[in-house]
Amino acid sequence: MTIAVKRVYDPPAAGDGLRVLVDRLWPRGVRKEDARIGYWAKDLAPSTELRKWYGHDPGKWPEFRKRYRKELDENPEAVAELMARLSRAGVTLVFGSKETEWNNAAVLKEYLEERLGGSR
Repeated sequence: MTIAVKRVYDPPAAGDGLRVLVDRLWPRGVRKEDARIGYWAKDLAPSTELRKWYGHDPGKWPEFRKRYRKELDENPEAVAELMARLSRAGVTLVFGSKETEWNNAAVLKEYLEERLGGSR
């Protein structure tokens, strides 16, 4: 199973598999029917406090990763719910940020892949 990461503003593709929105807020200017989101995992998004603190400042990236992973560790029910929805066809974690490398979806992808590797 593959886990991809994609901006919500990029058009959906046939190979996306289950499209999971991983932001707490719905992205501006995106109609729900156009986004083709199969599951909105807002409980797995970084807390409002963490998101505002980070502000996509690359200098804060290492600390953001650490704090966000701690939030994920403290939310095992939401992690388990997403893991249960993952399909063999793959999943695409969809996010709204302009930052394509240093965002919560990238951290969540890494986090999920570690858990999937440990459960095999």
